[in-house]
Amino acid sequence: MNEVAMNGHANPARPIAIVAMFILCASILLFFFQCAQQLAKGKIWPIIIRVFGTLSMLAASLIFTTYHDSMTIISSAFGILVVIGIIWAVYKSDFTVFKITGVICVLLMLLNNYIYYSLNRIELLPFIQKITFAVVLIWIASLSLKLKNTSFSHE
Repeated sequence: MNEVAMNGHANPARPIAIVAMFILCASILLFFFQCAQQLAKGKIWPIIIRVFGTLSMLAASLIFTTYHDSMTIISSAFGILVVIGIIWAVYKSDFTVFKITGVICVLLMLLNNYIYYSLNRIELLPFIQKITFAVVLIWIASLSLKLKNTSFSHE
């Protein structure tokens, strides 16, 4: 999403990447609301998932700006809390596969943040980011389909 590509020339794909990022963030936000409505129980968890999910996706949608580092910190912090909230809700359900894969998602996000901020093994970050992105999106899509095809009754 940089204005200048790795080859030093203007990045013609930047506008497309920015639009794609907005679409991705909006889609993930819809997922957060679906989880808050269908899966999260109690009074606090649905609110945490909605509010922190919204803040996380708003920040993530702005990572192309000059505030990249700040938006990354905000998005990551709130995003990890949201995923923990969703995993907590999944933990209370019988979605065993999603419990395990959710923990893997959190661990991968923590690894990304560790490498990004510590610069330790920074050369691995692009590869690990791609793996994390794929794993988290597969987890979100799969859980979303599971929620769509499952009826819930909250007592």
